[in-house]
Amino acid sequence: MENLAIFDGHNDLLSCLLAEGDATGSSFITGRDGDIDLGKCRTGGFAGGFFAIWCSTAPGTGPDPKATLRTFPPIDPVRARTEAEAQIATLLRLTTAHPDAIRLCQSAAEIEAARAEGAVAAILHIEGAEAIAADLDALHVYHAAGLRSLGPVWSRPNIFGHGVPFNHPASPDTGAGLTEDGKRLVRECDALGILIDLSHLNEAGFWDVAKTSDKPLIATHSNAHAITASTRNLTDRQLDAMAERGGLAGLNYGCGFLRLDGIKNPDTPPEDLIRHLDHLMKHLGEGGVALGSDFDGTLIPNFLGTAAGLPKLIAAMRSAEYGEALIRRLAWDNWLDVIRRTIG
Repeated sequence: MENLAIFDGHNDLLSCLLAEGDATGSSFITGRDGDIDLGKCRTGGFAGGFFAIWCSTAPGTGPDPKATLRTFPPIDPVRARTEAEAQIATLLRLTTAHPDAIRLCQSAAEIEAARAEGAVAAILHIEGAEAIAADLDALHVYHAAGLRSLGPVWSRPNIFGHGVPFNHPASPDTGAGLTEDGKRLVRECDALGILIDLSHLNEAGFWDVAKTSDKPLIATHSNAHAITASTRNLTDRQLDAMAERGGLAGLNYGCGFLRLDGIKNPDTPPEDLIRHLDHLMKHLGEGGVALGSDFDGTLIPNFLGTAAGLPKLIAAMRSAEYGEALIRRLAWDNWLDVIRRTIG
């Protein structure tokens, strides 16, 4: 059977390009030593996804897939804005120069059009809103530049809330949730049609979003806490609340979020991903689960390697006796459905 088109909930290409000194994103076209580039996407069927802006924990560094730190300190908002705007500019340069290869998309219709014409569809996402001040002026500027998805926090505190620290085994209930500024940010995102990502919020922040927003509850790249008791994973109670709101979870390929032992070991088999998919579908239904790789931002299982290895994940779904209609929902349709209902 042919490789399926895959829409993905999260990658960290843009922050890696910043760390690599590639302001034009040209290495996405020509090839780079990372999880995502045009050749790997076309080989693996990666046809679109959320391209994250992530601001580094120290100047000039990108996300470390092997980091073992449990907590991360706040970062300087001035530097965050500089890094965020550099990453937005890189994506704009890249999509303007190579529209046949990759396109900035702001709606489900634009994603489908890009797919039909063979271009990777990119939704601009912010992972941790340190670049936005309490007046929210920058949010409107970034929205005008194409921003359509935002996580209020990464796994560190900022003026909007408290990110969940990395730990295993541990509960995601790690302290206070959204601040009053954070609740205003959520309401403004709802008004603008910007999807709110729950992935790095602690449990209190999750429930604050649920109370503040009336949109579907979405975690772009998070797994099941009942399977792997990482603070970054979602409890069954959270999953049930997401199901009630027509929400969605994108399966994160990070080894430490997949394995029963929570260890960042790349010798992680396909069965670990299938186990999480099964559990997520048990709570969210077949329409509430999709893919959220975290390519270029985490340690990926060896059997997958890069975006070029995605057919191996599809093959694992077929081996698990997932039907073709279900696989298409997980690979593409479920993301497009929730994007239509949140972004437009």
